[in-house]
Amino acid sequence: MKSILFLSLLLVLVFTPVFGQLLSDKTGLVNRLDVETGGYTFEVETVSNFDIVNHEFNKDEKRLTIFINSGLENNLGELLIPQTLLSGNFTFYLNDVEYSPKIKSNDRISFVTLNFTGIGNNKIDVFATETLSNMEDKSEVDDSEEFTSKGGGCLIATATYGTELAPQVQTLREIRDEKLMKTEYGKSFLNLFNNFYYSFSPLVSDYERENPIFKESVKLFLTPMLSSLFILNYAQMDNDVQVLAVGSGVILLNIGMYFAVPVVLIMRLKR
Repeated sequence: MKSILFLSLLLVLVFTPVFGQLLSDKTGLVNRLDVETGGYTFEVETVSNFDIVNHEFNKDEKRLTIFINSGLENNLGELLIPQTLLSGNFTFYLNDVEYSPKIKSNDRISFVTLNFTGIGNNKIDVFATETLSNMEDKSEVDDSEEFTSKGGGCLIATATYGTELAPQVQTLREIRDEKLMKTEYGKSFLNLFNNFYYSFSPLVSDYERENPIFKESVKLFLTPMLSSLFILNYAQMDNDVQVLAVGSGVILLNIGMYFAVPVVLIMRLKR
């Protein structure tokens, strides 16, 4: 019995991902705004001491408008904008008056620090010089390529970790775009997988947002799988043979973790 408990504890320690940390909400109210444009859905995140009433996006003007309601005179917030949605040089307007917040950017997001005064309703306009960077408009993409178009997200992982900017979701996106999408076997696998995955993932992700206990259960279930997929970032996968070999190894590893190990534990318990 002691050996079984030790083995169970060891499995938990081994398969807990080093990147499985939640985003900090200590700044204030967290709002996640879904921006739909070009056939894609992008998530803009705000952490603030004011409330987000509404938002709108104008693709032609490369403009994101956020409508705010504040009960405090001094307003402080953080705005995270995906580079694939808006990028380049930014111009900000607060209630139609040009405004200069602090902004830092990397290759994935632009991080804007908002600090302004004013109780009640306020409006912030964010203009950029580029939009939908390195992405095709899905309305112009063939239906057969819809599921493998670059830039889509993993619905269940996004719902589980709270944002498309979470490192777990970014890792999945990088594996898809930088590994699988570069070979024919990888593209074929994604087409088959996505046809199956998107038949149930919207329902699962919606239920996760409604039920925190279910969300944590899904996170626990995904932990071993995400840990194994992380191996793909270090694997050489430049051709179909390598994709097939490494992919088969990862699939077998997951079969062992999700099926073989539980069966062995159950058999040991029965003894």
